[in-house]
Amino acid sequence: MAKKEVNEDILSGGSISEGGKKKAEKAPKKSKAKKSKISISKNAVKAIKSAVACIVVVALLVAYVGTGTVRKGFMHSTLQWTTAIPAVSVKSDDGDKITVSVATFNYYFAMQYNNIRSMQSTYEQYGLSLADNNLDVDLDKSLSSQTTTNDDGETVTWLEYLYEEALESIKNTYIYYNEAVKANGGTDPEITEEQQTELNDTINQYKETANGYGFTVSGYFVQAFGKGVTEKVFRREATRSYIAQNYQDQLKEQYSNTEYSDEDYDAYKTEHQSELEMVSLRIFEAANEDEAKAFYSELKADGSNFTDLCVKYSESDYDKAYYADANASTKLYATRSSLQSGGYAITTETTDEESGESTNEGLDWIFSSDRSTGDTNQVSTSVVYMIAPVAIPDVETVNVRHILIAPETDDESTSAKDATTEQWAAALEKAQSILDQFNSGDGTEEDFAALATENSTDTGSSSNGGLYENVTPGQMVDTFNNWCFEDGRNTGDTAIVQTEYGYHIMYFVGQSGMPVWQYTAQQALASADSSTYADTLAEKYTVSFNWFGKFYIEKDTDIDH
Repeated sequence: MAKKEVNEDILSGGSISEGGKKKAEKAPKKSKAKKSKISISKNAVKAIKSAVACIVVVALLVAYVGTGTVRKGFMHSTLQWTTAIPAVSVKSDDGDKITVSVATFNYYFAMQYNNIRSMQSTYEQYGLSLADNNLDVDLDKSLSSQTTTNDDGETVTWLEYLYEEALESIKNTYIYYNEAVKANGGTDPEITEEQQTELNDTINQYKETANGYGFTVSGYFVQAFGKGVTEKVFRREATRSYIAQNYQDQLKEQYSNTEYSDEDYDAYKTEHQSELEMVSLRIFEAANEDEAKAFYSELKADGSNFTDLCVKYSESDYDKAYYADANASTKLYATRSSLQSGGYAITTETTDEESGESTNEGLDWIFSSDRSTGDTNQVSTSVVYMIAPVAIPDVETVNVRHILIAPETDDESTSAKDATTEQWAAALEKAQSILDQFNSGDGTEEDFAALATENSTDTGSSSNGGLYENVTPGQMVDTFNNWCFEDGRNTGDTAIVQTEYGYHIMYFVGQSGMPVWQYTAQQALASADSSTYADTLAEKYTVSFNWFGKFYIEKDTDIDH
């Protein structure tokens, strides 16, 4: 990966920060960018999680029966009459009414229950406190005999809490499912071929697993989801979740492409000036403060030996080789947030014990209007050399393709940084061979995309021909970033760039035509609009239990004490 980003929720994969504090691996990591960079409201986030969670649970539950961790308390009969008893009603201000059966509610209840079980396992694996993360429920005991705190700060039983979560999941999924159906003329939109294949494969896997453990398919679904949850119910709800998810993606796409007036952009620029300001600098994080001071004392006034000092004070052989490239310690067009995300000592905030106010003297120094090219500073373990002082430049976002060739290590758990010299050399040889193959042909973008799909180990972009669009400075790790934003970069330029994830064969597609600050403003304005829409949509819908159907939903009656 090369992009640096911390993703906030279940929808995302690993993240990469700078300053040697990487949290995942693979290839340039896309920040929510482009189509998915929209940040939406709390209600919309819940809706996305609900829609996706229905799909996520597909992968989670396959192992439950075989490992003995299957949901306790579900009756072992299909009770198909539960598909006819209404348990929940979802209504809209427009007069829409959707009736959710007992069997369907049990599906969503089981989804919440089993997600809790899975999350407990994950947190325990990493030594995280269940109590601190509101996961301290004993699933071997009655849910109604244990209490927790819900999202409103109220003390409720764990059974009541899971009921609330199931209702919220139903509401959020059916809001977007219903809106998708209305937008499609009253009929269910088709899900993608990939989604249909995934669903079919999952159900086939269920069937194989059920047979392997002596269950009928119906009995297996009941074990995993509860009374009345047959294969038909499972398939229908998973499909509706896909539909809801796809509709949300369409909405995000629409909002992410919204055009605003020059007045809107200028107003945003004025209001958010400090967030849009950029600097270019050299920065190095030493192993300790003594080495940082030694580095600083040896640094020439013109910064000409900065690269040599980076190599000298790097600890590992990999870092010494990596920092031999000046781009490894150079940050072009860095913002406050991109520098902070790197974890550099100079960007550390301090809090006044008496006032409680936080200050960041290091960033204030870097972004001061008093800075000039050639200014230097050393704070704790950080050493800085200024290349270009603070400004809001007209540098544009860029579109770029790449092919990542990661070193092939003996163990999948071994990171590329820990690969041997021979493994790195083999990766470079392969990268050069692919670039030679590209150069020997017509050299078109389409040719490069085909090679990326065939060869790239970046799972985040290989299926898209290695393409990243509207890349902003700081999104990618430094060597990748600096190649993209180097002065004089032209469409069709190619190169091989090394990052800690491997060798990237680069292809510069071109500039987007939109300055980075304006793109940032457009995304923020679109985010606000999408949040308002999502909140308005959520307020139009209500969800409530049916008094009769509630008697038949899952209650864990067979494990009450």
